[in-house]
Amino acid sequence: MDGRGHYLDNIFIECLWRSLKQEAVYLKEINDGLQARRVISNCMAFYNTERPHSSHERKTPKEAYWIGRDYKLAA
Repeated sequence: MDGRGHYLDNIFIECLWRSLKQEAVYLKEINDGLQARRVISNCMAFYNTERPHSSHERKTPKEAYWIGRDYKLAA
């Protein structure tokens, strides 16, 4: 990594931060740390479980992770 400002060092995380800012943080009036934590937590849950991503062929990250995996639920 080359340091601050070099977006190509971790492009996927940079896209996540951009989405988080544009879809949640900039649209809300955040007055304290607890409210910021709640807004970010809700946005991250939505981002990972409900929001389709073009890099996953329009699937959510959760769907993309579990495709093709053979898993069993504990009884």
